[in-house]
Amino acid sequence: MKINHLTSAEENLMKLFWDLNSFYLKDVMEKHTEPKPHQNTVSTYLKILVEKGYLSTEKVGRIFRYSVIFPFDDYKKFLLKDLTHNFFNNSGKEILEFLFKENLVSQNDLKEYLDLEINIKPVKVKAPTLEFAEEILNPKKDKKGKKKKKKKKD
Repeated sequence: MKINHLTSAEENLMKLFWDLNSFYLKDVMEKHTEPKPHQNTVSTYLKILVEKGYLSTEKVGRIFRYSVIFPFDDYKKFLLKDLTHNFFNNSGKEILEFLFKENLVSQNDLKEYLDLEINIKPVKVKAPTLEFAEEILNPKKDKKGKKKKKKKKD
């Protein structure tokens, strides 16, 4: 089954749908945070998400009951694999380096998963040279009156 990417709006609605799991349109309208979208807008997104394979429908009387058929964990896996492929050269190592560099993961976070002692080398950041600012803030002072004069040879 081909997985389709979700737009930002679809993803925000799906977060609510994953929490509800099985729901009616009225449930979505009640649970949605302010500002609430128009009912027709939500209805349109529901149809799109059914077409994309994230939701299924079941007719109950005159209305539809929607159910999530694409689990949240599967969507996270899909996004992470896509991110790894497109931005990290299919390398888990590059992802970990990025997470450490951005302080999103610490050594203590990994200890729960690994029995190994991990020594992470801190990233060395070279301090920028501020020559121009240094020159402005601390100008070199010439001593007045002691200017070197060139001697003329006769």
